[in-house]
Amino acid sequence: MTLVDVSAVSPGLFVLAAVFIMLVFSLLSLGVLSMFQQRFRRGWFSFGGAVVSAVVFGFILNAWYL
Repeated sequence: MTLVDVSAVSPGLFVLAAVFIMLVFSLLSLGVLSMFQQRFRRGWFSFGGAVVSAVVFGFILNAWYL
């Protein structure tokens, strides 16, 4: 295993990625939990929110950092 140099990652990119990762995966887990609780509408809205958040993250990443 080798070390990875992360010095080229700006603090803004790191914070943006951390926030969106927490947002997307929390919405996905909330959707799964809602499905197990038989709250299908709330679950599908959570899944949809995760997809929308991922798409917005892609657009922001493309516009600001790539």
